[in-house]
Amino acid sequence: MSRLVGIILVNYQDYAVRFLKPCRDSLHAQTYPVDQRRIYIVDNGTTAESAQYLKDNYPEAIILSRADGNYTAANNCGFNQAIADGCKYLVSVNMDTVAEKTWLQELVAALDNNPTAGVAQSKILLWPRDETEREKPRVNSLGNVIHFLGFGFTSSYGEPDREVKGYPEIRGYASGCSFIIRAEAWQKIGGYDEEYYMYHDDLALSLKARLAGYKIILAPRSIIFHKYEFSRSTRMLYYMERNRYLTLLTFYPTYLFILVGLPAVIMDLGMLAYSIFNRWFLTELKVYSYFCRPGNYVKIQTARQKIKTLSVVPFSQLARDFSGKIEFQEIANPVLKYLVNPFFNLYWQIIKRII
Repeated sequence: MSRLVGIILVNYQDYAVRFLKPCRDSLHAQTYPVDQRRIYIVDNGTTAESAQYLKDNYPEAIILSRADGNYTAANNCGFNQAIADGCKYLVSVNMDTVAEKTWLQELVAALDNNPTAGVAQSKILLWPRDETEREKPRVNSLGNVIHFLGFGFTSSYGEPDREVKGYPEIRGYASGCSFIIRAEAWQKIGGYDEEYYMYHDDLALSLKARLAGYKIILAPRSIIFHKYEFSRSTRMLYYMERNRYLTLLTFYPTYLFILVGLPAVIMDLGMLAYSIFNRWFLTELKVYSYFCRPGNYVKIQTARQKIKTLSVVPFSQLARDFSGKIEFQEIANPVLKYLVNPFFNLYWQIIKRII
């Protein structure tokens, strides 16, 4: 049985000019019934030129305009409009992607076949850089991992593509690059926390979904290629670092926050030294300044109360699935591999026994 599906894309600055046409063409080619899908493009940080470009190049899409550039708010705007239009399933997909023909059909099937799942992520592969990678694609994400200090990273990054059977549960978080969520689940957990602005927003959304009792699964036959660039992420260091701390303060019970205090301080000192060495010390100070403003703790307390209200699963149960190691090829270095990871992993194994 086909269900009305809302597909939400977010444009920002020159993204549409760079990425929209191949993404659009792959969405046109989907096997899922045309009359059962709606395309929403949120023009985030809109200009007259960007709005006209979207209308000219994707005339059948529903264009929603926002001015402030807040990525999480833009997604909420698109998802809420899709719900208002009667969509039962909601899909988040990056514009810098190209989907295989059965991508959407298999995402829908993942939820249809798994009634206890609230969220399903596609198998996300890296866009091939050459003929060899076209023949043998590499993995971008088979589900994402949460580190106990609030870092998030993809699982199996850079590994050769492989067959994955069934619908394995993702015990970290679903990548915002390509996932589907039930409209009822989205409404229950309140969508994205707009204080995150961008980065770690999908991590926070997934934590809320799991605390509310929804499983997150991988839909391995829903395949999409991602034109991923790590350098694009590193340009947003402020949000990456700030939102890591925001996650700890928003979600962690007080006792767990205290238990991770020692490694958190060690990591913080290391990040401070690293920021000086790599010339983003002012960015790190900006992160600290955010947490020096009392008004932000009012927002954090409000978010904590909302999470407490929706939770039916204890946070300690989720925390046992967190990783003690940061294992991501793009940031691998000897200090991390031989010093930081062994110490933090040992510490976290001890903490998991306590909780």
